[in-house]
Amino acid sequence: MRHLRGNLATTVVTVLVLAVLGVVAGYVWSALAPATRYVLVDGTPHLADPETQSLIEADGWFAAVTGGFGLVCAVAGYVLSRHRPVEVLVGLAAGGLLAGYVAMLVGGTAKGVVQAAGPGGYTTTTSLDLTAYGVLFAWPLVATTVFWVIEFAVTYNQRAR
Repeated sequence: MRHLRGNLATTVVTVLVLAVLGVVAGYVWSALAPATRYVLVDGTPHLADPETQSLIEADGWFAAVTGGFGLVCAVAGYVLSRHRPVEVLVGLAAGGLLAGYVAMLVGGTAKGVVQAAGPGGYTTTTSLDLTAYGVLFAWPLVATTVFWVIEFAVTYNQRAR
């Protein structure tokens, strides 16, 4: 029973640490990603520039930021997980998903103000949003992949000796 509690505690701590890092990643994403401009006409938002690429850029920045956090978490998790690698790996996968979701929520609320009122309506910069939800998997995918690559490289070197 004690062994099970230790395993569960390791996984839970990993998930919680990554969730807190998700808050940081959300603010980093909101600082780096371009805001999309909308015009509010009768309370309905319309793109100010229908040919804007800012929605795609926001998704790309989200993937880059959360992927970078996943890389750092994988290296730190591997270094700190000498006795419980499986539990940390499970924590990286679950915590990465949670952290990505938290980053999306935090980053999505960090921007957004009405800038000016005009004859066509209010011009506004909205909060960030994801249009490609697959980027939510960047953090756990990078974290678990890098973790296994490090594990393979270390194990391969040990076996070669």
